[in-house]
Amino acid sequence: MNLLEARGLGKAFGGVTVLQGIDFDLQAGEVHALMGENGAGKSTLMKILAGVHAADTGEVLLDGKPVRPSSPREAQDLGIALIHQELQLMPDLSAAANVFIGRERRRTGWRLDHTRQLADTQVIFERLGLSLDPRRAVGTLSVAQQQMVEIAKALSLKARVLIMDEPTAALNPEEVEELFRVVRQLRAEGVGIIYISHKMDELRRIADRVTVLRDGRLIATQDMAGAEMDELIRLMVGRELQQTAHAAPDLSAAPVLLEARRLSRGRAVREASFTLRRGEILGLAGLMGAGRTELARLVFGADRRDGGDVLVNGKPADIRSPADAVRHGIAYLSEDRKGLGLATGLDVEANLLMPSLARFTGALGHIDRRAGQSAAQAFVQRLGIKTPSLGQTVARLSGGNQQKIALAKWLLRDCDILIVDEPTRGIDVGAKAEIHRLLRELAAAGKALIVISSELPELLGLAHRILVMCEGRISGELPAADATQEALMALATRRETEPA
Repeated sequence: MNLLEARGLGKAFGGVTVLQGIDFDLQAGEVHALMGENGAGKSTLMKILAGVHAADTGEVLLDGKPVRPSSPREAQDLGIALIHQELQLMPDLSAAANVFIGRERRRTGWRLDHTRQLADTQVIFERLGLSLDPRRAVGTLSVAQQQMVEIAKALSLKARVLIMDEPTAALNPEEVEELFRVVRQLRAEGVGIIYISHKMDELRRIADRVTVLRDGRLIATQDMAGAEMDELIRLMVGRELQQTAHAAPDLSAAPVLLEARRLSRGRAVREASFTLRRGEILGLAGLMGAGRTELARLVFGADRRDGGDVLVNGKPADIRSPADAVRHGIAYLSEDRKGLGLATGLDVEANLLMPSLARFTGALGHIDRRAGQSAAQAFVQRLGIKTPSLGQTVARLSGGNQQKIALAKWLLRDCDILIVDEPTRGIDVGAKAEIHRLLRELAAAGKALIVISSELPELLGLAHRILVMCEGRISGELPAADATQEALMALATRRETEPA
């Protein structure tokens, strides 16, 4: 008997069908991977199973019995827990309070038992191999640590069905190994795990079976052991992905658009200097916490620097805020698209036009709606953003489409210098290939790009040069022709490479 089964599930939002006749099952003690492009219906299917949405058609069975959880709390009471792709934590509360939110440990009456709650959280952290004080406020933790708190929260529910939506998106390799250890332990204990990821190497290592969705339909389910990655990609996207050969042009004569000189901020960034030329894609590598994002925020004026200078087109630029940076032609696509990159409560049009409103505003403050809509629609088509209309609320779109909007708003602003921080995090292989193509086209058109990525193959495939950071410093630079994953990791960990 299946632990969990979905039969003929269907769902539509605003007249747009996102799921149609989906059949899916999960065995006890199994890791069942779910793959598909952004917008394929993966998250909607998981939210139905987790009680966030109600299916329009079909049914869900748990241990062979029909269930219809009407809320996440009801699903949790049934033993179904969902770890969202986007963090669902309260930053001002402690890690322990977040783990047991809504299920607080209590003494007699209404008094909270903080001691017991801290102790129970510590047990879960130790199970995860996580060295973290459960009393720390979540807002002071790194993205990776917050992700681990989310996982600890799910484990505290003693879930029989655990749904993981891109759980390793913000984890470094060591943390991924810890997560996999926990997943294997839970599988051995009989927990059924639904694992959503776009990282093929992860799925090969951790999954028993894989199901592919495309455009809201079930395409295939097969054993992972016999699955070919190229075939899975073809099933996901419905087409062959063209691999573009990466050849680094000679940019030595190209003008320098951006220069950083000895930028510093405490121990996060220490005397970092670099140049960026027109038409160049400059990669920025390093382990989590190495200072990559912090350096980008200094250039963009999002954080105050302790020292150093930024030059644009060879002239000192007085950048004290993001508004100053944008006036100098610098754009920044944050790694936290929901928190810093988008106004998710507003519609697609508003998000796309926000950095460029002055362009569509007359002398009396009147906004030319027709021109704005035309420009926004052009970028929706250019980037292949899947949305029913420009009036659709961004929060209702998939993560991949949200990321495209976050990028498109800066393309519409037409900045010459674009800093993109984790541009393809949480994005499927089809959308990733499209964004890579777009970034190359922007560079070929004369834009200058800084690409920050935790995925070394991404940097190796995109960048003309790669800078590596370690403990707040730029520890080395490699041209594309000489860069390898081993050489980059050696610089990221300050280990010298072995002689050839």
